[in-house]
Amino acid sequence: MTIVKHFRTVSMWLTLCALMLAPCAGLRSPAVVANAHTRSSSASVPPAEKMSSDLREALRTTGDRTHLRVIVQFNEDAGGGGLLGSLLQDVGGVALKKFLKLNARLVTLPPRAAELLAARKEVRYVSLDRRIASSGHVAATTGADDVRTQTSTALFGLTTTTTTLDGSNVGIAVLDSGLDANHVSFRDALGFSRISASRDFTGEGRTDDPYGHGTHVASAAAGNGLVAQGAYQGLAPNADIINLRVLGSDGTGTTSGLLAALDWVLNNRTLYNIRVVNLSLGGVAVDSYVNDPVCQAVRRLVDAGVVVVAAAGNDGKADDGTKIYGRIHSPGNEPSAITVGASNSYGTDARGDDTVTTYSSRGPTRSSWTDASGVRHYDNLVKPDLVAPGNRVVWAEALNNRIVTDHPELDAGVSANAARRMMYMSGTSMATPVAAGAAALLLQANPRLTPNLVKLLLMYTAQPLSGFNMLEQGAGQLNVEGAVRLARAVRTDLSVFTPLGAPLLVSNESPAPFDEIAGGRVNWSQGLILNRTYATGLDLIERYQKVYGAGALLGDAVTETANEQFVNASKMSGAFTLGENILTSSGGTSLADGTIFLSTGLLLGDGIVIGDGIIVGDGIIVGDGIVIGDGIIVGDARLRAQSVRVNGDDTPAMR
Repeated sequence: MTIVKHFRTVSMWLTLCALMLAPCAGLRSPAVVANAHTRSSSASVPPAEKMSSDLREALRTTGDRTHLRVIVQFNEDAGGGGLLGSLLQDVGGVALKKFLKLNARLVTLPPRAAELLAARKEVRYVSLDRRIASSGHVAATTGADDVRTQTSTALFGLTTTTTTLDGSNVGIAVLDSGLDANHVSFRDALGFSRISASRDFTGEGRTDDPYGHGTHVASAAAGNGLVAQGAYQGLAPNADIINLRVLGSDGTGTTSGLLAALDWVLNNRTLYNIRVVNLSLGGVAVDSYVNDPVCQAVRRLVDAGVVVVAAAGNDGKADDGTKIYGRIHSPGNEPSAITVGASNSYGTDARGDDTVTTYSSRGPTRSSWTDASGVRHYDNLVKPDLVAPGNRVVWAEALNNRIVTDHPELDAGVSANAARRMMYMSGTSMATPVAAGAAALLLQANPRLTPNLVKLLLMYTAQPLSGFNMLEQGAGQLNVEGAVRLARAVRTDLSVFTPLGAPLLVSNESPAPFDEIAGGRVNWSQGLILNRTYATGLDLIERYQKVYGAGALLGDAVTETANEQFVNASKMSGAFTLGENILTSSGGTSLADGTIFLSTGLLLGDGIVIGDGIIVGDGIIVGDGIVIGDGIIVGDARLRAQSVRVNGDDTPAMR
């Protein structure tokens, strides 16, 4: 998979969306839908179902003299080493890398050997080592400024404690194009660097940022605001930063490089207190999240207690401005990740005029798997989970970076000092670290929060933007003030032994479901997205649900069949309501206030993508037989020279 920076893309195949209509591929079986995230391969599953679709295409078109780089995932009960060694020796393949915590290997081998691997019962899935690329006043408009100072009073009013909520002692791993370590944005109050570790996974042997994307992303999450009197402060300005370089000097990388970095996080998360991982990158979502090796790695991190925030992508519209649905990138298609789209604040602190950017990728997720009969089944999950400001935002500029060299108009003109320069960028790449920084603030406010509780709090307090549907904005726009307030109200003694339905909050009274930000009222969504539907109700925050614990998905709260959804009583209980339709928000007081965009029943069936009310069939999603180049997402890793409209949505944009 090509890791693609989340720039706004203008891919040539997007125009097919309005042209191609095809029948649905059939309905997913109830058993598979209800248990998709635990499905495993077995000896009875044909090799075709255990190989990615682009690998099958490569087998058809590539001669045996050309070796393929593939990711081999093994079943949990299979060691894999002996099997792989003997097979590679027989076919002339080479093992290149072992991912210690992911039960996977990177190998190079002749095409014919891929089928032999997939046929073995020990092998779970085989896929290509795809290329990847990155995706491009915020503290005030998100409400982060409103929670910087926290005051608490002990019993009987005898002791008052004031703390600063700034991400202190929380590690944020930024997997990107590297960091300019000399930029003042990454210093602490004493002038020392907050970059606690730097590693290169590109093979270029450097951890600086010649491309310029990673520095901007990291400062959005954790920039200190020393430039321009704090005008461009990141969300968690004192968080520790872990710089893991997975994108090379041209802004692209590989699946194997990304997996190596995620594996490193799993091994070193305790040493560096890594609580949040930021992925402002992605590639075409070919494989179902059940099989995608990056999605599987993300799930392992979340199960281990690490919040993973991923960019939705910038494939929301075609050249003619037509809306495109179904273009969420990997690993944003992973249910356990917090997938973030981009909103446009138009440069104002007030939120009344905020919109979802036209380029932000819309759901449903269109990654897929193939059954034993050769029928393709689509995940069709509602994504993104929420949106955050990401249009024409200003953060740190890396020294002599390629982006500004090619597009000098992106320099914000803030300073002539190289260590203090700032630049404009746009895209879900920029929105993602805003949410990652917010997650760090929640974890500082309440270190006992699980990744699922962080995700719940961010969605429950998000503000639904009027006129946009759930496939565009998820639960709504990030509201840091509300999320932190709710996080501080959650009990700190929750554990695996906490019974289902126990009180979730320290008080019997729930916080008011709205905030005052920049002089305006911000209503909470009071709900969350669950797979192909949504839920609303006070018991979501008043009662402990088993899906809030480690090793679970929020979507486990819902059991689905081919045509209906109902509450999984073993995972969730209480007074809340499942939605029957995906709604376009009316800007009311909850997620449930809106008009019908489409029935959730449509998402339970396979083969559909919804575009402006039209059911558009298969063939329009990259990976469904439309391949340009070697899997690289055209436009994603390159800025396009376009006119810049100040505070507008038509700027050269990065994810």
